[in-house]
Amino acid sequence: MLGGYYYLIAFVLAVIVVWFMTPVINHWGRKAGYVDQPNARKMHHRPMVRLGGVSIFLGSVVALLVVWWLGAFGVMDPKAEWEVWGVILGGLAFFGIGLFDDLFDLSPFSRLLAQVAIASVVWSMGVQINFVTLPLLGNLLQLDVFSLPITVIWLVGLANAINWIDGLDGLAAGVCGISAVVLFVLCLFMDQSAAALIAVALAGGALGFLRYNFNPAQIFMGDGGAYFMGFTLGGVAVIGLVKVAAVTTVAVTAVLLPYLVLAVPILDMSVVIFSRLLKGKSPFKADKGHLHHRLINAGISHRLT
Repeated sequence: MLGGYYYLIAFVLAVIVVWFMTPVINHWGRKAGYVDQPNARKMHHRPMVRLGGVSIFLGSVVALLVVWWLGAFGVMDPKAEWEVWGVILGGLAFFGIGLFDDLFDLSPFSRLLAQVAIASVVWSMGVQINFVTLPLLGNLLQLDVFSLPITVIWLVGLANAINWIDGLDGLAAGVCGISAVVLFVLCLFMDQSAAALIAVALAGGALGFLRYNFNPAQIFMGDGGAYFMGFTLGGVAVIGLVKVAAVTTVAVTAVLLPYLVLAVPILDMSVVIFSRLLKGKSPFKADKGHLHHRLINAGISHRLT
């Protein structure tokens, strides 16, 4: 069992790095002109730097590197090593896609193609959903050849779901921070120390970012931060809960937990996609049909939403 001080170090370090780096990135982004301009669909009314995800990424990675240097990952099961590297390197790659989009505006198709390719590589490293739960029957259904497409849909879908809810000050960072904390606790319960370390480092990065991103926001995380957090949450859920559940006595409950923890972005994305399709629109064409838009239109304040 990993010492609790490793988790505390990872969380605090991630918060400190984010607090220190975000103002620096904000200042540089304004000088370089990497800002998100307001328009009729967006909720902000002045240009905002959209590179805050860089500080979230740096905070999480620095925290993991320090606890790795201190020997935290030395107690990890060797069989799980490739899976952990899959989540970490996959998060790095998804962050790179988002950052490139923040800087150069990639097309939706090129982003999706790159995400699918990376998620497929991560699947080959062992980050795999090999079964789904059947709650009413109380057992598991093996996916076999469907493991790859289901895993890719989960990882890519969650990364984009977090990106889609990043339309209101503090929303994506808050949802991801809360989800990461819950996943951290669940991974500890399942005795998955490596997954718990990744989750707690991500929680520190996301919650630390709220200092600058909560309404009224000073900076946005951009696609880089959203893709990184969404993919990492999805990866942690797979290696920390879903895969482990197959050999536990709480299998069905454990398999359901990741989907319940991440229900807000999953539900929001599902409703938006079906709504756009029913209206004959492309599911990738942005609109104001997200849950947070509906709450704002109902007269609820930014902070309460």
